[in-house]
Amino acid sequence: MPTASTLTTRAISVAGAAATADLLAAVVSAYGTVDNPDLIGEAADIAKTLPAEVREACTMEPRGLGFQVLSGFEIDDRAIGPTPARWNDVDPHRTAEWDVLMLLLAHVVGAPFGWSGQQEGRLVNNIVPSPGHETEQTGASSTVLLEPHTEDAFHPGRCHFLLLGGMRNHDRIGTTISSVREVELEPAEFVELASATVPILPDASYETNPAAGVPTAAPGANALALPTLWVGEDGLCLRYDPAYTPLDMAPIRYRRAYARLSEELARHARTISLDAGEVLMIDNDVIVHGRVPFTPRYDGTDRWLKRINVRVPGRHRPPAEDFEDGYGEDVVDPSGVHPIYSVRSANR
Repeated sequence: MPTASTLTTRAISVAGAAATADLLAAVVSAYGTVDNPDLIGEAADIAKTLPAEVREACTMEPRGLGFQVLSGFEIDDRAIGPTPARWNDVDPHRTAEWDVLMLLLAHVVGAPFGWSGQQEGRLVNNIVPSPGHETEQTGASSTVLLEPHTEDAFHPGRCHFLLLGGMRNHDRIGTTISSVREVELEPAEFVELASATVPILPDASYETNPAAGVPTAAPGANALALPTLWVGEDGLCLRYDPAYTPLDMAPIRYRRAYARLSEELARHARTISLDAGEVLMIDNDVIVHGRVPFTPRYDGTDRWLKRINVRVPGRHRPPAEDFEDGYGEDVVDPSGVHPIYSVRSANR
């Protein structure tokens, strides 16, 4: 299995990292935490003042494998405080500069957003192992393999890019990534997987939304069947979340093709132990990501990531996605680009 050394890494120079740190300190001094509405409103313009090499490093190669790592930023392990036991136990002031960096990088890539039912709609999320969630298929789990998946695969408004920022990883716990651009399938298998056969359900990190009429635990009447593969403007794309896909509803030929895809993704899997100060950029239409199992200590030293979702205006997905309701889960966009998620406008 390839390791971090084979990943595409964009190293920020010492001077570039220092200039970025100065900018972040100034922003935090002026605005406080990343939840400040004034900062949210002005972040897109502030992002334009990042060092040119940082902004250029956020550009990924067209028709590439769909991921890269930014390195060179520094985090003071003591200053950020202990890894919280739950996402909402974080002291936002201690991680304010890193939160701002995630927000600014997201604006370089596209338009950052949150989800109404996840971490109270915050733009920058905290991914930490949490007591009582060890065996879930969510970012709060630990002792089980987090299966490779498309981020928020159930929703037509899912991110185009996912940014994961390393805060702490003393135990070198690996994030797994696989690119659909490397898989080899038979033509008949592609045809099966390109057909709308089974739905994908919301994962357990979302609150059940009664207004949607569909609980997160089981498919309902408005759970539309979705294709797993499609060909996008720049190559093969996928929408994949086996842990929340009711494959028992599918015919045997589809299940066989899905199993072959899973085998191919596993065959081409890479593992990266994201260090503090590194940012993993993932094209969510090309890459599936997961995490190896580990034993949490809950002593303040466990793995800790920041996460932010980004949509790219003008980037298209299959037109059929316009008719999905997203199980009633709304996009939260404090910047006002699309404050209320519209199914029929999301892909336009």
